[in-house]
Amino acid sequence: MEQLSKIILKPGKESSLRRFHPWVFSGAIKKMKGQVLEGDIVEVYNSEEEYLATGHYQIGSIAVRLVSFEQIQPDYNFWKTKIQNAYNLRVSLGLAGSSHTNAYRLVHAEGDGMPGLIIDMYDDTAVMQMHSVGMFKIEEQLRDALKEVMGDQLKAIYNKSENTLPFKADVNPVNGYVWGESSSKIALENDLKFHVDWEKGQKTGFFVDQRENRALLQQYSKGRSVLNMFCYTGGFSFYAMRGGAQLVHSVDSSERAVKLADENVKLNFPDDERHASYAMDAFKFLGGVKDKYDLIVLDPPAFAKHLNVVHNALQGYKRLNAKAFEQIKPGGILFTFSCSQVVTRDMFRKMVFSAAAKSGRQVRILHQMSQPADHPVNIYHPEGEYLKGLVLYVE
Repeated sequence: MEQLSKIILKPGKESSLRRFHPWVFSGAIKKMKGQVLEGDIVEVYNSEEEYLATGHYQIGSIAVRLVSFEQIQPDYNFWKTKIQNAYNLRVSLGLAGSSHTNAYRLVHAEGDGMPGLIIDMYDDTAVMQMHSVGMFKIEEQLRDALKEVMGDQLKAIYNKSENTLPFKADVNPVNGYVWGESSSKIALENDLKFHVDWEKGQKTGFFVDQRENRALLQQYSKGRSVLNMFCYTGGFSFYAMRGGAQLVHSVDSSERAVKLADENVKLNFPDDERHASYAMDAFKFLGGVKDKYDLIVLDPPAFAKHLNVVHNALQGYKRLNAKAFEQIKPGGILFTFSCSQVVTRDMFRKMVFSAAAKSGRQVRILHQMSQPADHPVNIYHPEGEYLKGLVLYVE
């Protein structure tokens, strides 16, 4: 076995690793033994030089993303087993191999024991995103393991890591197919069709994490006037239409997103005049819709990606929600979300409480929402619970 470089921690800094937390922070490191380059596999030891874990080294606040707490050297079979386990979970969830849904997350970073790696499936195409140089360096192993695990279900693998790797990393990722080529960019979710633009769209092309929340929205849509703010490609919109909404309006600041939302609505409901879309700033649009809608969806992009901007982000969420509380019809339903990982569930709920109080409306919580099971949260890594949502009844 190849000798791996060693990371030695300061005294007392191993406690989180004893609890299987998958990160080592740079401030916990006492010294390094051997030449350590970004993306290298390293072993982590306590100050007494007792083995703790193995992971990928990176430059930054999170210095090591751990992939094993057993002293092994990750090889092809190691990664294949990880992907196989992730795939088996999706089979047990009724996602992999389903005839009703072929869009789901196959690998969810820390949630599947592979920090720095995201893989979303869209029909027979896997879209990979690497968020660490370590994962980027083993792209070929991951690609081959994916092919072996999924067999004939897989026809193409697209790597979309150009903008997700650390800015200063000494790598030159280029988005593109690393195997095969997709013949179709139409995927299926609960028997609804949608176009996926993994080449130019946000994230991997669609937000598969809202699948169950979209289905819940469908149950509340019958006879209602629905406003889908930050609609992106219109997921909530076409679910609302299937639920029997009286009208559905999709709003996003991106003209490209609005165009794709229109195409997705037409794909499922051709020539249906209940839907209209607007490329417009959210706050500006919300300013003049008093009592026009009795179901509003607020699903904004992450307002905070780092702890040092949490306060400003919460103020942005509060302002947005307060505006929705002011404008929604009496007896209306508000679906409101935050996908900011650094905004905790408690922070989010307190923010919504504050926005409701500011509006003076009577508000009741009907549902508390999170991410679906194909975005599992490692119990030792609570930071992985990033999606928070509430369904509120506004009198």
